[in-house]
Amino acid sequence: MRISRRTAMLGGLAMLTGCSTGTYRGPERSVTIAAGESGGFYLAFAEVLAAELSRAEPRLKCKAVATEASVANVQRVRDGQADLGLMSTDVAQAYAGQARLLALGRVYENYIQLVVRADDDIRTLADLAGRTVSLGAGGSGAAFLGERLLAKAGLNVDVRHLPLTEAIAALRDRRISAQLWSGGIPTPALAELHRTTPIRLIPLDGVLPGLRAEFGPGYDQVRVPAGAYQGVGELPTIGVANLLVSSPSLPEDVAAAVVGVLVGRAADLVPAQAIGTQFLDVRTLIGTGTVPLHPGAALTYRKLHG
Repeated sequence: MRISRRTAMLGGLAMLTGCSTGTYRGPERSVTIAAGESGGFYLAFAEVLAAELSRAEPRLKCKAVATEASVANVQRVRDGQADLGLMSTDVAQAYAGQARLLALGRVYENYIQLVVRADDDIRTLADLAGRTVSLGAGGSGAAFLGERLLAKAGLNVDVRHLPLTEAIAALRDRRISAQLWSGGIPTPALAELHRTTPIRLIPLDGVLPGLRAEFGPGYDQVRVPAGAYQGVGELPTIGVANLLVSSPSLPEDVAAAVVGVLVGRAADLVPAQAIGTQFLDVRTLIGTGTVPLHPGAALTYRKLHG
């Protein structure tokens, strides 16, 4: 059987966790990562990555900044307000051409979580017809996917765009019937809500075939594990991978240093909220779909493969 270069590279990366590609030798400079909302997985991961990159490469002073997430991060990277940005694959693919985005790697999977109160009578997506629903902050990947999801389901709802903390308060106070959230499992802020106002998650696998048919295979079926939120059973939902991206102006040696940390320190790049449920898989780092790899990242992956 013929083994492709891509398959061989993945196999090589799997054996190279802990390896280094060398030290960044350029001038001291800052590196900013546009991340996501406070309490969400993007910001937690970006903060861990920033700390590890700064530790591994002392000349790179890396920091993570809170944003509304995916769509907002496109603008920050495009306009030079951030060196790196985290965004869902669907957003990255939609904006890659006009924003000239390049990928440094595929990182974690987002779980799309449609959250309702457990004491409400909502059991399916169709039950939301005519209700008030927050699709997430205006610049978020959840809001981007949420519009596609509602269109595929043929649903008319009263849409709000609330940040995570505001949506949680609105759901608790019955000012909205549901909130859509894209993040890790479990999301600590939702787990905290569940302690005082029990929640239920609504399965979303019914709209997945339509989404994949129109927008491609970037949407996956994933399962929320039983007990991710205490007493909430296992259920199918939509998964969307996250990409770490930059503009073409990011120097190749900076891109190489970031990739070296993604591969060499993968085991340390796990936010506390994700321990036991998610991890950075070095075998899938180069799986960036239609978003091309940054030349510095591509060269580093080749070097790591040997």
